[in-house]
Amino acid sequence: MAQPIKFGIVGCADIARKLSRAIKLSPNATIVAVGSRSEEKARRFIADNGLPATTRPYGSYESLLDDAEVDAVYLPLPTSLHLRWAVAAAGKGKHILIEKPTALCVADLDQILEACETNGVQFMDGTMWVHHPRTAEMEDFLRNSDRFGQLKMVSSIASVYADSNFLQNNIRVKADLDSLGALGDLGWYCIRAILWASDYNLPKTAVAFPNPIKNEAGLILSCGASLHWEDGTIATFHCSFLAHLTFELVVVGSRGIVSLSDFVIPFEENSAPFTVVSDSGFKELVTGWKSLPSKKVVSTELPQEALMITEFSRLVGEIKDSGAKPEKKWPVLSRKTQVVLDAVKESIEKEFKEVEIVG
Repeated sequence: MAQPIKFGIVGCADIARKLSRAIKLSPNATIVAVGSRSEEKARRFIADNGLPATTRPYGSYESLLDDAEVDAVYLPLPTSLHLRWAVAAAGKGKHILIEKPTALCVADLDQILEACETNGVQFMDGTMWVHHPRTAEMEDFLRNSDRFGQLKMVSSIASVYADSNFLQNNIRVKADLDSLGALGDLGWYCIRAILWASDYNLPKTAVAFPNPIKNEAGLILSCGASLHWEDGTIATFHCSFLAHLTFELVVVGSRGIVSLSDFVIPFEENSAPFTVVSDSGFKELVTGWKSLPSKKVVSTELPQEALMITEFSRLVGEIKDSGAKPEKKWPVLSRKTQVVLDAVKESIEKEFKEVEIVG
């Protein structure tokens, strides 16, 4: 077997704990280094997360990037730091798995992607749910013209009810760290889901809903938007730090529907449900429905975050061991998501005017 891909964790954010576990579960990846702003914090992260005693702690991000044994880095840093450290990592020849949102704007992301292409390194963002086998099964239904038909509408909701400590202190509500707020943190999921449902065909325009809720610093706590395609297809989404935990996705075609209530994080780690229905209609005298929805449950041995690590590591391994080129699919999907996110943000800034989406 090929040697596992050796990861360095750049930053000790809470999400890095989940990804560290995912790397340990992955059959083709291992953690060899952790970098933080202090070596003590890196050592504590290694101990708290049960990483091997051989894992090297670094008291700066630069020191980790200088470690020649590190093949790839996971970057769970605040979004405002992505440009600097992703470009630096690519310059050191490190393959990059980066948290979402990928950047503050598409112009920043383009600089990151250019650095990755120049240095021949793989790029992937940390959108985990697309790697779950449920996603592939739903996609089979969506692409079946006899069962689903043509895409007509998509509705997506991603919300969490944040407590007062989060709303006052979390990096996601700090202008100097993550200025995109709920739009970047949760809206990213909604937009990616909508693009996935449309086979990643970009909408033509975005229109933000009026009256988004912002904090005193002007960061978005709750917002939504509609997206429009030239053929009349429409999508809507809502993202919020102020509403009950919700991850709803409904995809409506001319002949069928796919729906699920846990699209970002499945209710259970090793199984994930969704419902489908085709050619519904009413019974005689409209006393009920014909063709009722059926529930599908998709099992997986590895959680979706470990499957993401496994796929990323497979791509890195092919580059490292076989001289393959980086897979371009993942940077393309990240960029399309960022482009739409930017358009929604622009619509909010322009008092909810329609904004053309240019890929």
